[in-house]
Amino acid sequence: MTNLKFPENFLWGGAVAANQIEGAWNVGGKGLSVADMATYKPNIDNKDYSAHMTITSESIAEAMADETDTFFPKRRGIDFYHHYKEDLALFTEMGFKTLRLSIAWTRIFPTGEELEPNEEGIKFYESVFKEMKRLNIEPIVTLSHYEMPLALSIKYNGWIDRRVVDDFTRFSDVCIERFGKYVKYWLTFNEIDSIFRHPFTTAGIISDKIKEEDLEQNIYQALHHQFIASAIVTKLAHEKIPDSQVGCMLTKLMTYPLTCAPIDVELTLKKNLENNFYADVQVKGEYPKMILKDITNRGITIKFEEHDAQILKENTVDFISFSYYMSMAESADTNAERTPGNTVLGVKNPYLSSTDWGWQIDPKGLKISLIELYDRYNLPLMIVENGMGAVDVFDDGAIHDEYRIAYFKEHFKQMKEAIDEGVDLIAYTSWGPIDLVSAGTSQMSKRYGFIYVDVDDEGKGTYERYKKDSFYWYQKIIETNGEELFNN
Repeated sequence: MTNLKFPENFLWGGAVAANQIEGAWNVGGKGLSVADMATYKPNIDNKDYSAHMTITSESIAEAMADETDTFFPKRRGIDFYHHYKEDLALFTEMGFKTLRLSIAWTRIFPTGEELEPNEEGIKFYESVFKEMKRLNIEPIVTLSHYEMPLALSIKYNGWIDRRVVDDFTRFSDVCIERFGKYVKYWLTFNEIDSIFRHPFTTAGIISDKIKEEDLEQNIYQALHHQFIASAIVTKLAHEKIPDSQVGCMLTKLMTYPLTCAPIDVELTLKKNLENNFYADVQVKGEYPKMILKDITNRGITIKFEEHDAQILKENTVDFISFSYYMSMAESADTNAERTPGNTVLGVKNPYLSSTDWGWQIDPKGLKISLIELYDRYNLPLMIVENGMGAVDVFDDGAIHDEYRIAYFKEHFKQMKEAIDEGVDLIAYTSWGPIDLVSAGTSQMSKRYGFIYVDVDDEGKGTYERYKKDSFYWYQKIIETNGEELFNN
């Protein structure tokens, strides 16, 4: 008889990012980050990510002159900074084995160039990790999750400048030294591939400071600097924390050919190979030959310093983590209907339904992704982001979100099938176990959580926390280690 439970030590939990939950943007010596420039724009189409995430020199100047959080939801988040004990208690009540969270770089080094860390920032995270340890919640810590110091963006145009590698290494070294006794699992860069989709958010690159024809060249160089920094930090963690595990983090953008026309199949193959490229470098320690050929053919040259190739080769990651929200299709037909996804536009798949924000719901795509990644790399896998943004109706303290339960139920079943077929999946952290500020649109009304936070897009509300129906459902899934999925 098939075992209906997940592996014995499977890590069930949730995932958040400092810039989307902490708030307290000007408290405790924290400096400005790139996330503090992100505005909520109520008059813009919520499916148009480019409009929400495009940052210019002019918009940065305006944001820096505004000392409020009125139009800057990521400055206030959900005030996890002051509510973390309450929130961790709720996660414990759900049964969390793990929580993925990030460390805001500017809480530790306000401008990124200080030589000594801000002790008040250190104290905050120590308090969080101590509470997690008390509650037996295993941290998975992301060092760079869309929150680099704004000062480094303005001074160096972000990761384009090699000097930022040293600044990030210094920050990471302090985190490893000070929090290593609490943290075993580390991720270096969140969705490192996203640098091409939103270069400012991911790498602090202010695009209008660069000639348009030079932008791609500079983004590739910045990406290379992040690859090098990731390898150096992986080495530091391995040396300083004996049992540490360091992973890379990929946006898994599963793509299918819209038709079986060979051109659609070829375009899809190339799109999936490009998506895997970012993990290839960190797992195999070198750039794929075909990717390098493609870059060269487009007239782009990545500058390697003397020991870069050796640094990449000798400091590869221990596991692969990824986000999975949706899949998309590809077609040579330029008139094919397109639909939004995780800060991307893809061809609409006629076989799939969509969320309120147009993201196509594809549980089977998660199983396919797991099989593909494990077959390709033969390393343990973590799903560190998965979930659906939806409009939740708050009715006298109750939120009946059966649509969310249905979404997770089908995705969990596909995870179990992949495990039964031999995939080494060791952790699952839902994106936004508690409502938070949306990464792409800076909305609160795009809700992901099992826990409702009473605050709207303009920051109005009590900030009270309420359990949704899905809270109790996920609690049962964790309690039975997945067996509840198969009880009708």
